[in-house]
Amino acid sequence: MDWTMISIILAACAVCGAVWRVCRLKKEVWQFAAKVEQSLDDILSGRELAKDAEEEKDTLWGKCGEKLSQADRIWRKKEEAYLQEKEQIKELISDISHQTRTPIANMKLYLEFLEEEELSNKGAEFLKNLERQADKLDFLLQSMVKMSRLEAGIIQIKSKPGNFYETLAKAVTEIVPAAAAKQIELSADCEEPYILRHDAKWTEEAVFNVLDNAVKYTEAFGKVHVKVIRQEIFTRISISDTGKGILPERRAEIFTRFYREPEVHEESGVGIGLYLARKILEMQGGYIEVRPREEKGSEFCLYLPNE
Repeated sequence: MDWTMISIILAACAVCGAVWRVCRLKKEVWQFAAKVEQSLDDILSGRELAKDAEEEKDTLWGKCGEKLSQADRIWRKKEEAYLQEKEQIKELISDISHQTRTPIANMKLYLEFLEEEELSNKGAEFLKNLERQADKLDFLLQSMVKMSRLEAGIIQIKSKPGNFYETLAKAVTEIVPAAAAKQIELSADCEEPYILRHDAKWTEEAVFNVLDNAVKYTEAFGKVHVKVIRQEIFTRISISDTGKGILPERRAEIFTRFYREPEVHEESGVGIGLYLARKILEMQGGYIEVRPREEKGSEFCLYLPNE
């Protein structure tokens, strides 16, 4: 056998060895990726991680598996702490709601008794002021309880197919007295029936809050119009008004908690309505935005997914 043949055989052996090592490495990589994927699936689904990592501490998977186990334990502890904190918040909100409901009801009852008494002009004026403040306090506490329950996850939004026309009609009916008091022209454009997946109770709350905001900041004899439009992915509930409008730099702030524009502090309200509307829509996979109208006023667009 000459040296050429020997060289060929050695080269072939080297190639075979390299191919074998590549195949083995590829197999190990696939096995490692499969174990990582399985461990991540276990963590996300709440299952306990497999114990094989402890048996392979000196391997790459053993080291990574141990880190994943530590992350899983930390995650579980944080989740337990979160659930405990959530339960405490739930109890606190319930306690506040219960403890304040009776005193406010008593205040309103005593104010009704005072209305039957003979009072001076000054006393009657003070009584009206007290009634307004009691109503404002009641509204504030109810709004804060709703907000806290939504943020704590106590209130569950349950979307299901329903006639959105009926939901919209209830919200519009609630705002009619306030609009009539200012002689505002209120109109709505929606198909009947209009089937849309939504939580009827809380979506009505969101729409009413935006309508209330529109009526509140629209001058007497103005207009508020509601239009429902089915788009490709979302249904848009457009609420346009002829009010004072919103400056571009404030269009994101108005949906935050307790935000009120500087020039409207004399108006009733606590700056929670639009924030609640945003949270309710987001919990249903939707969102809200505000646009300027070509004419005077603003257009609030509420979006809910069609599916």
